[in-house]
Amino acid sequence: MVEAVQGAGVVVTGAGGGIGAALARRFAAEGARVVVNDLDGDRARAVADEIGGIAVPGDASAVIVPAREALGGTVDVYCANAGVGFQDGAEGLSADETSWATSWDVNVMAHVRAAQELLPAWLERGSGRFVSTVSAAGLLTMIGAPSYSVTKHGAYAFAEWLSLTYRHRGVKVHAICPQGVRTDMLTASGSAGELVLQSTAIDPSDVADALFKGIEEDRFLILPHPFVAEFYQARATDPEHWLENMNRVQQKWEDVR
Repeated sequence: MVEAVQGAGVVVTGAGGGIGAALARRFAAEGARVVVNDLDGDRARAVADEIGGIAVPGDASAVIVPAREALGGTVDVYCANAGVGFQDGAEGLSADETSWATSWDVNVMAHVRAAQELLPAWLERGSGRFVSTVSAAGLLTMIGAPSYSVTKHGAYAFAEWLSLTYRHRGVKVHAICPQGVRTDMLTASGSAGELVLQSTAIDPSDVADALFKGIEEDRFLILPHPFVAEFYQARATDPEHWLENMNRVQQKWEDVR
């Protein structure tokens, strides 16, 4: 059992399935009191019933107030897990303004709104934990999905900013950056996901395991796929070579589509 989360009031957004449900299950198993949030109320209630949690359906951007009330007044851990992804095609620019706006709103601004609501109380008491489900795309990129790649970079940047700004005041931040995970989003990624993600895809429970190991080790960056660190380093140290390699992947995808 991880002492840091025993008895904690935890909110997990997008927890009706996939990574969110796995996080909710793990926090509950570790003795936390868990609010399960999802746009799909039936799925949220099903997970909450399974783990003995509390379902608070609805938009992740508006969950803090009702979740805090459901937990008796205090949110100790917030998991910004809800996300959207659009597969925009080989040319990459077919997504319309609405898709871009939705990606920005869900993948970035929902995190900002949650932090704005949570930080005053966390700073006053000197503790709080913000968990951001980003993606390896937030460190690297994803072929065929510019809106997803760009906004996941934004989600990572915001988590990084939160950590460097408030860590000395007791706020813990974790950025989870998995590559392929066996979820509905991986299925929806189509042929690009099959080419890039499928062969090394892991289960959502593996992501939860990686997070809890990171909590125990007090680490910001959580890499359920350890090899992503090598890609991230290659991107930083030799961007031209990295872009050439990624372009070869792009061309391979165009050939097999």
